[in-house]
Amino acid sequence: MLASPCYVISDIHLGHASPEVERSLLAFLRALPGRAGSLLINGDLFEFWFEWRTVVPRSGVRVLAALMDLRDAGVPVTMIAGNHDCWGGDILREAGVDFRTGPWEGNLAGWQGRVEHGDGLRAKEDRGYRALRRLLRNPMAIRAYRLLHPDLATRLAMGSSQTSRSYQPRDGGLGLRAVASEALRARADLEVLVYGHSHVAALERTASGNVYANAGSWLTVPTYLVLTPDRISLREWNHSAEGPELHALDRIAKEALT
Repeated sequence: MLASPCYVISDIHLGHASPEVERSLLAFLRALPGRAGSLLINGDLFEFWFEWRTVVPRSGVRVLAALMDLRDAGVPVTMIAGNHDCWGGDILREAGVDFRTGPWEGNLAGWQGRVEHGDGLRAKEDRGYRALRRLLRNPMAIRAYRLLHPDLATRLAMGSSQTSRSYQPRDGGLGLRAVASEALRARADLEVLVYGHSHVAALERTASGNVYANAGSWLTVPTYLVLTPDRISLREWNHSAEGPELHALDRIAKEALT
């Protein structure tokens, strides 16, 4: 269970993002104690994250410390692996982050929800990437990569990620939205499905009454989701954890849908 109010962010890409983006994220995290019941990071918090025995990427240090402070303040933190930071593990978990390499499903601030980063879900467009993902997440490949010097390994990773980090979908996020619509049609029990990855913020209700949500990317506009048992809102960070609502959906009683 992720307690209410649950704040959701995704696709910050620290290490590629500007110093201003990192500062705004740190301010956001420091504003959550006393307000948030939980924090959910839906992938690609980091442009590149890999854990050697004694080394982690420098770009993550300040935010990792802020997450530790947040956890010490009593706010549980859950992180879903994205396509840029799927090689997390012990260090994140020792910092108090519930790090998941696959989808999360359960009680999301009072809603029956499923959370998934969203990479590799489009049937045709992501076919090649799905094959590459199987290789990159293979335990033998990860062990081999760990043998590289961290400086060399980081340069290789940052160079290869240049295309996807600046990627803005030609379809405006409609491909992932279509995947979400199909998934919600197949799962009538789900009240809300949360994706990231597309860098396109979204909050909409389907014909059957369930909800598709996407927190968007902080590389453009710093948006986030807030879920409570009665309401889901898409907000913009403006130096307050209660930033202006860009859109919101109230819960509809099941009786009203029949």
